[in-house]
Amino acid sequence: MILRIRQILIKEILQMFRDVRMRVMVLVMPLVQMTVLAFALTTDVRNIATAVVDPDNTPVSRELVAAFTGGGYFAVTHRLDSDRGVRGLLDASQVRAVIRIPQDFSADLRAGKAVAVQLLVDGTLSNDAAIALNYANQAVAYFNQRRSGPGARSVDLTGEPLRLNMRAWYNPNLESKFYYVPGLIAVMLILIGLMLTSMAIVREKEIGTIEQVMVTPIRRAEFIIGKTLPFLMTGILTMTLMLVIARLIFGIHIQGSIVLLYLAAMIYILGNLGLALLVSVTARTQQQALLTAFFILVPAILLSGFIFPIRNMPELIQWLTVLNPMRWFLQIMHGIVVKGVGVRILWMPLCAMAGLAIGFLTLAISRFKKTLE
Repeated sequence: MILRIRQILIKEILQMFRDVRMRVMVLVMPLVQMTVLAFALTTDVRNIATAVVDPDNTPVSRELVAAFTGGGYFAVTHRLDSDRGVRGLLDASQVRAVIRIPQDFSADLRAGKAVAVQLLVDGTLSNDAAIALNYANQAVAYFNQRRSGPGARSVDLTGEPLRLNMRAWYNPNLESKFYYVPGLIAVMLILIGLMLTSMAIVREKEIGTIEQVMVTPIRRAEFIIGKTLPFLMTGILTMTLMLVIARLIFGIHIQGSIVLLYLAAMIYILGNLGLALLVSVTARTQQQALLTAFFILVPAILLSGFIFPIRNMPELIQWLTVLNPMRWFLQIMHGIVVKGVGVRILWMPLCAMAGLAIGFLTLAISRFKKTLE
């Protein structure tokens, strides 16, 4: 018995590692993913993109901003003299926080008046917003301590302590469902698209029906489109059902245009299907297709910004996330469902997602041509 088991064990190992693609997927891909993801994934919330509205623009106000940025939690990306442009920055997710310093900030502090600074945060990322509010409280406490401690020079020491007024936009109560439910819709769509569609063509190779297709007058582009449309319709139906559940069970209303949301979803699904078909036409077996789709799926979710902020990742990996359709669809989902913004704000993620969809479908058609030859 032991001899027979040994022989079948040797046979399976040789069969597994005889294929170069299988050796890469089993040995190389896990090591590469672990190395890349270990650098990219962190639960720390740092470098929060921040806009500063500072009409006072005095050494004292700059000292307050330094208190916010000194710990590395807030990174000032925009400086404004007035509130004009604040809403646009928050709507487009170019900043996650806004520090609003009043006009006579330093003069009121010297006069001993009670002064309040306002912090606006993007509430769509409820967990990050709560952490940002905690960091802001620490920064204000540090600023007050410097004012009242020995060696304080910038302002009168007898005044009232600085107060911080905080407000979360789009999600005032910082409820996590407004972030995670739209994000889960994006996850489910890429999961269905990759795992099912990746086996569409390779299945026909294994059962032998691909030869029948090859002798028909159907063109390669028509074949790919015919393989794509059923999964596209299934994805749209799945998203509709999930939106109904989000509305009835979680009470999440779509604040923006439903038409724009479905248009973006169609582009997103097409991009996922193009990537899955690219896997399918290059794989030789369903096992290879399934493993390849799985290795694509995990980084796509983890490097989308859904679980870990993209700004916390190394710069090289931030550039790699540009090739991830889920990154752009998450921005669109939260922008339309939670913020209610339109094409004027979301044009860049829409164009990026459309470009990826066209690129993946074109590569799938091209690779299918090569496999036929």
